[in-house]
Amino acid sequence: MELRRLGRSDLKIAPLMLGTNVFGWTADEKTSFSILDAFVDAGFNAVDTADVYSRWSPAGAGASETVIGNWLAQGGRRDKIVLATKVGMEMGEGMKGLSAAYIEQAVEASLKRLKTDYIDLYQSHRDDADTPLAETAEAYGRLIKAGKVRVVGSSNFTAERLKSAIDTARDLGVPRYESEQPLYNLYDRAGFEGALQKLCIDEEIGVIPFYGLASGFLTGKYRSEADLGKSPRGGGAKKYMTDRGMRILGALDEVAGGHGATPAQVALAWVMAQAGLTAPIASATSVAQLQELVGAAQLSLSAEDLKALDTASAPE
Repeated sequence: MELRRLGRSDLKIAPLMLGTNVFGWTADEKTSFSILDAFVDAGFNAVDTADVYSRWSPAGAGASETVIGNWLAQGGRRDKIVLATKVGMEMGEGMKGLSAAYIEQAVEASLKRLKTDYIDLYQSHRDDADTPLAETAEAYGRLIKAGKVRVVGSSNFTAERLKSAIDTARDLGVPRYESEQPLYNLYDRAGFEGALQKLCIDEEIGVIPFYGLASGFLTGKYRSEADLGKSPRGGGAKKYMTDRGMRILGALDEVAGGHGATPAQVALAWVMAQAGLTAPIASATSVAQLQELVGAAQLSLSAEDLKALDTASAPE
């Protein structure tokens, strides 16, 4: 499988990243292990998590990293994956942000949960306007120098703030953000397309968007209010049930039918085909779901397919 370089870094990843926000939540540890095994066995290598996953569930913050760490502890898999995690979201009282002191504390906690001595991609989960960009950049520089982190990236940054962060790192002579993780899919296009996409292309910043399937809506399994109860995550799909959302599902159905594919595979293949994109992130709660998702990497959409999907999903 062709690997894609992440930004200007030495990291190379397959065109689909595995999202693990469901690990320890809607996928128990045994199922999560099976999903990770199947993902790696299929030739994929990039696994994305965060320290805050899944604070919203009974499992609590750190659950996803703990599951991945337990999987890695079985041995023989660490060098087969590019392991990405994040810092900055609120983990508890006073435990949030991108100050140097907090980053240094948080990385140790993540390394311990992940049962590894280095993180391939350490990402700022969201911007922190209260901490100078220089302080954050220098803290990351120290982690890279110490060998605890290989590459750093951002998530949920605006084009303006990402440009400032890149310029700050350049001025300081420390490693810059090599990736950005925005919200981007066939439905959620407006936030990335435009200034942020242009910046990432111009600066050769890797793009690994989250919610590639719009909280599951683009799989086609949520087509009515009654369908929302099919999954604990169904509530997240409700906001997509608009006239535009239904048009998008119609276009996905049509393109999928022409390829003998599923709407989810087409939705991910569309993201993979966009300018500047490295790999979308998608999660699975079963091996069967995972096998469907990885099929997107083998799907080649025609110019006609892409035009039909672009037209149906054009932001209003």
